[in-house]
Amino acid sequence: MDERLKWIEKIPQAARDYIKNTRLEEVECIISDTTGISRGKCMPARKFGRLDPMYLPDSIFYQTVTGSYVDLDEIENQYVEGDMVLTPDFSSATAAPWTGDITLQIIHDVTDTSGNPMPLIPRNVLKRVLGFFEADGLVPVVAPEMEFFLVARNTDPNQPITPKLGRTGRPAASMQAYSMSAVDEYGPVIDDIYDFADAQGFEIDTIIQEGGAGQVEINLKHGDAVKLADEVFYFKRLIKEAALRHDCYATFMAKPMGDQPGSAMHIHHSVLDAKTGNNIFNDTNGKPTEAFGQFIAGLQTYLPAATPFIAPYVNSYRRYVANFSAPINLEWAENNRTTGIRVPISEPGSRRIENRVAGMDCNPYIGLAASLACGYLGIKNRLTPRVAATGEAYNANRDIPPSLREALTLLDESAEMMDMMGPEFTTVYKAAKHKELEDYQEVISPWEREHLLMNV
Repeated sequence: MDERLKWIEKIPQAARDYIKNTRLEEVECIISDTTGISRGKCMPARKFGRLDPMYLPDSIFYQTVTGSYVDLDEIENQYVEGDMVLTPDFSSATAAPWTGDITLQIIHDVTDTSGNPMPLIPRNVLKRVLGFFEADGLVPVVAPEMEFFLVARNTDPNQPITPKLGRTGRPAASMQAYSMSAVDEYGPVIDDIYDFADAQGFEIDTIIQEGGAGQVEINLKHGDAVKLADEVFYFKRLIKEAALRHDCYATFMAKPMGDQPGSAMHIHHSVLDAKTGNNIFNDTNGKPTEAFGQFIAGLQTYLPAATPFIAPYVNSYRRYVANFSAPINLEWAENNRTTGIRVPISEPGSRRIENRVAGMDCNPYIGLAASLACGYLGIKNRLTPRVAATGEAYNANRDIPPSLREALTLLDESAEMMDMMGPEFTTVYKAAKHKELEDYQEVISPWEREHLLMNV
């Protein structure tokens, strides 16, 4: 083997299989920005093989979703655009099977020039939260669910988003949850998703039709939080690429269409004892433990303040509508999908807690970090959950803040949540969200033009 490609021996088997008997042309050196989009550099494989130091400017993480920059007096030398050092995490290497050339993607660890983890990096934020668990001898296990819509191409932001046409020539139908024929309407897109995932070495647990028109849910197997966040990060891109092959868009907006349900990233959690490997939510008699209730109580207590991390945009809060398959409260119950916190049916050893509040528009690293942080604080502070809900919970008092502005106010009041996520990260993140709110306020909506132009 060419000495410059010896690093290939360090990558997962699926990536090695993808480039077997072919010539690797290109390597994408990537990280996730705050929105969850890939940022980085592409280079010829033999250039990457020299493993020269790679750098990116830290200004990437002072940008909002619109591309504008936040201005922070608290950050010294913000506009120097200091270098961040990128080091490949070879365990994350995977194919980019939609490209014309044979290409691998590799997520990189990010430090400053002294080797310290950069606190603004979403992947580092998740590792920070996991460090609190590790210090207490605990190992979180997560399983994310991904919901998204396949929609018609939309090149004019002034026009509403519409469902894509299926193979019958008709728009995808709504209110057809779990329908196999509904999935068949856009079967070629699903086929490419399967093919891309297989090439990338990702295991899909299930794919189903959700309740919205053209809405799909993909469930992933449970596992390590960083690994699963990497997979969601990769999946968002591969799903978009599969859709583009069939003249449609895949969108992960929380609420792309007003008359359709929103898209969530439900997060299943359990926690293992690092020494024994046992699920701490389950005692030796198969009954729930105090830690199980404490984790639930942590979600109930801290999720309102954590909402900006799991519902990061103004659009996110349009999803929280009662009787529209989305929670508005933080009640909990077993086998009840109207509560914000659900305990699915499972064997005792697999006892887990599902956070149904997180939106699919969140960055997976940040969303998982925030949800785990809430549960950890519940265990640490030995909190007690509310009595389990009975019956439909949509009529319960609203716990989830109704807007991003109110959610940010709650975050400001939670020193514990800000400390869990990291003070520097939280400062910059909040500034970005306030800047996005300001930008949003400057846009005149179609509703205003329709109802106010001639009527006031």
